[in-house]
Amino acid sequence: MSTAAGLKATPLNAVHRRLGARMVDFGGWDMPVQYSSIVEEHNAVRRAAGVFDVSHMGEIEICGPEAFDLVQYVSSNNAAKLQKGQAQYSGLLYEHGGFVDDILVHKVDDDHYFLCVNASNQEKDFDYISTVNLKKATVEFASDRYAQIAVQGPKALATVQKLTSTELAPIRYYWFADGEVNGIPARIARTGYTGEDGVEIYVAPEAAERVWDAIFDAGQEFGIKPCGLGARNTLRLEAKMALYGHEITASITPWEADLAWIVKMDKGSDFLGSAALLKQQQSGVHRKLSGFEMTGRGIGRDGYEVRVDGQPAGWVTSGGPSPTLNKNIGLCYLPTEFAATGRKIEVMVRNQPVEAITVPTPFYKRPKQ
Repeated sequence: MSTAAGLKATPLNAVHRRLGARMVDFGGWDMPVQYSSIVEEHNAVRRAAGVFDVSHMGEIEICGPEAFDLVQYVSSNNAAKLQKGQAQYSGLLYEHGGFVDDILVHKVDDDHYFLCVNASNQEKDFDYISTVNLKKATVEFASDRYAQIAVQGPKALATVQKLTSTELAPIRYYWFADGEVNGIPARIARTGYTGEDGVEIYVAPEAAERVWDAIFDAGQEFGIKPCGLGARNTLRLEAKMALYGHEITASITPWEADLAWIVKMDKGSDFLGSAALLKQQQSGVHRKLSGFEMTGRGIGRDGYEVRVDGQPAGWVTSGGPSPTLNKNIGLCYLPTEFAATGRKIEVMVRNQPVEAITVPTPFYKRPKQ
């Protein structure tokens, strides 16, 4: 589906417009950036529940007897560790070790894997995986078969549980179950991109509006709110979750992006980028992703230059006000020797150096229940 402006539209586009959302061009998609205010939507997710239309995300299915071998080859994490109904965060890498994309790998069965990939990268990812598919697994571009709705926050499970006979509590973090929501076949995954508990609900596009409406009816008692990309960004930044094109790009490796935990060099087989990663691991990493908070008056925005002792040293990948912490925070790349916690840095804000300091990440961790 597309809009008059030629942008791609999710199955929920008309809903967003009825709700008065402010719409923006997000990588060629007509998407809601906010409905009420970013802070209000952000706080709804931290305190109760918020709902995101993430149907622009891409889906790729890998099936057949060779499915595992292909998944193991194209992903940096170890798919051999997955049980049926389990998911893992992983990297799809170029041979030189940089990111094609960051992906979620779901094991549906021994011969069936379900990949969730970034919206702007989905065609590129599919082409890349297909090109390296020497295993002759079946690789299907499946994005048109799915709408995806994310329900996030402390009251997310209580909301969705009203709509399904699938018991949600036993679904552990980074696991999923196939069942139904509001009587509609659905894949329910307990992953997320906000730092809060919650679920992603995958349904057929034609059922998306019915499921969306049912979620809001079920969550009314909790003050559930629709949330746009603005709040999604502030939430994921507080939780230090990478955004493609910012923290991770074709020129950034997992070692540099502080994502060593999604790389399993010892998984028993080579994977795309493994030789380059081994070489970099042996020679040493020269830059690292670091968290910072502004100590001077100013906001470190994406792309701003970072200086150490007055000299250019790196750049801000993501930055802005933190509604939860009431501070101005951000992520930046710095030379490894300057990346330790507690280092004073300057962020160039409108050509003026503003003081900041490197801090531990994630900036926010949800309280244990």
